[in-house]
Amino acid sequence: MLSGLPYSAEDMRLLRELNATKDVIHRYNALVPSQEEEKKAILKELLGHTADDQICINQPFYCDYGKQISVGKRFFANFNFTVLDEAPVTIGDNCFIGPNVSIYTACHSTDPVERNTRREWAEPVTIGDNVWIGGSVTILPGVTIGSNTTIGAGSVVTKDIPDNVVAAGNPCRVIRKLKANED
Repeated sequence: MLSGLPYSAEDMRLLRELNATKDVIHRYNALVPSQEEEKKAILKELLGHTADDQICINQPFYCDYGKQISVGKRFFANFNFTVLDEAPVTIGDNCFIGPNVSIYTACHSTDPVERNTRREWAEPVTIGDNVWIGGSVTILPGVTIGSNTTIGAGSVVTKDIPDNVVAAGNPCRVIRKLKANED
């Protein structure tokens, strides 16, 4: 799965891992929001890498495996953050994720006969440093979003987005380049 090669979504080992992660996610989402230390402890257990203790993911949060997710320093994600992490999802330092954002790495065939075999593959997603992802953005498999970039609310990111830009739309495209010192 992590190599990008096709795998069976019905593999019993993967299904056990998915269910174990769902149990951890259930514990996380059931915490009282003010239980900050307990939330951070669960996130450190769940995620593959957290750069520091300044991590906040508002509940509810959903992911498939968790361990393929890496977040940098001072990470914040708002409500209903969903990550299908069949491949690595790497998020840099000082990133802000708006509400209802989804990151997908799982890929499925467009051919219905092949799709019904439950064979799928996954492609990683990478987000640079100092990125703001607006509310209700969907990021598709294989995408890289450059550093110092803003993705406008409601965008569907289907292709790589470079550093130092504002991008928006469906499909998401660059609408403005930023000066090096502009936020």
